[in-house]
Amino acid sequence: MLTVMTKTVSNSRKPAAKASSRAGPNSKAGEKFAAKSGKGRKFPAEVLTPAEVKALIRATSTRAPTGVRNRALLVVLYRGGLRVGEALALYPKDIDPHRGTIRVLHGKGDQARTVGLDPEALAVVERWADVRKGLGISSRRRLFCTLAGGPLDTSYVRQLLPRLAARAGIDKRVHAHGLRHTHAAELAEEGYPVNFIQDQLGHASLAVTDRYLRHIAPAARIEALQQRKWGL
Repeated sequence: MLTVMTKTVSNSRKPAAKASSRAGPNSKAGEKFAAKSGKGRKFPAEVLTPAEVKALIRATSTRAPTGVRNRALLVVLYRGGLRVGEALALYPKDIDPHRGTIRVLHGKGDQARTVGLDPEALAVVERWADVRKGLGISSRRRLFCTLAGGPLDTSYVRQLLPRLAARAGIDKRVHAHGLRHTHAAELAEEGYPVNFIQDQLGHASLAVTDRYLRHIAPAARIEALQQRKWGL
């Protein structure tokens, strides 16, 4: 009896050894695959220059309804600094052209805020509002919608921006959050105070905005280093 029991135990370990040989996502082989593919990695923000942003926006059509819509969406992301989810959740009633504002009802943490937008940017948004009205799209549909009035998905924007960037000849990695970073960097370079930028971006605290700006707009540090002198 003792001999039979010993064989049974030793044989029961073999299937477990085979199962463990497979490379799962947390295994060393899985880590190597993730490193090669870039899957799951977070890439640093690449701030665009004013010329690059203009080229990106001009890569959209000014005649086709989808081009007019996409141009307005890019302008809201860039000139308003909205997160892509916030922009896609807007309704026509959230835009106030007379006051020059956008009302974000459900920002990060479900916080509402009012965002300022310049007249030139508002004109681009109003152009899309006129086009969507001509298409018979109800005002109860989201501002940035399909031509049939359906909601746009963030995946559409994620695929759209690299295509426009290639058309515009931009080598940088262009994504929706990068336009938000560009907006923040420009405000900092133009001398707006940190608490002003915090309110515009909808950050929960000044510390978050300060850390944010130190990564994407280290203007003071760069200026100080450029003034250092040495002799050779």
